[in-house]
Amino acid sequence: MMVPVRCFTCGNVVGEHWEEFDERANEGDEDPEKVLDELGVDRYCCRRMLVSHTDLVDIVSPYQ
Repeated sequence: MMVPVRCFTCGNVVGEHWEEFDERANEGDEDPEKVLDELGVDRYCCRRMLVSHTDLVDIVSPYQ
């Protein structure tokens, strides 16, 4: 789960791409730039949000 769901700068929804981007780019061997191109994330601000995001939900709330 990505928090925040929207880009801070332009307001586009970026949370819908987070899981696939995380699986393919951060945990896989694919280049993040190519993954974002394939997902259709074109704006620099949205790309920055996805690349620099760190998922803290599991760390902050370990009890489910």
